[in-house]
Amino acid sequence: MADGHGTAGASPARRGQGELEAQILAVLGNAPGPVTVAWVQERLPGALAYTTVITILTRLHAKGAVERERVGRSFEWVRVADEAGLAALRMRRVLDGEADREAVLTSFVTSLSPGDEELLRGLLAQTEDEGER
Repeated sequence: MADGHGTAGASPARRGQGELEAQILAVLGNAPGPVTVAWVQERLPGALAYTTVITILTRLHAKGAVERERVGRSFEWVRVADEAGLAALRMRRVLDGEADREAVLTSFVTSLSPGDEELLRGLLAQTEDEGER
């Protein structure tokens, strides 16, 4: 729909929550150690509000992707999971929320591409080998 000026909406493109989470995890991954919300905010692209950054950090904390430590009246934050780790946490949460784990895993595995299936088999074999040592 045009807004009378020949454009379809003049508001800037919004980032999705997942995109902000990934950007914040990347910033924390480059941090020299635990850092403040303001430190993270300064290193993110765009002009994000402090409250937006703290909201995303709090969500990441609830997901187990970051840890925080109280310093004075605020917190310092540190990444404990990268983007792949965050995806794995989400997958685990979905699996943990299902009554029939076997059915969910079966459905997941049978829907994998041949390449992903081969990769998964290799990872499982590697885990078995490491467990036998």
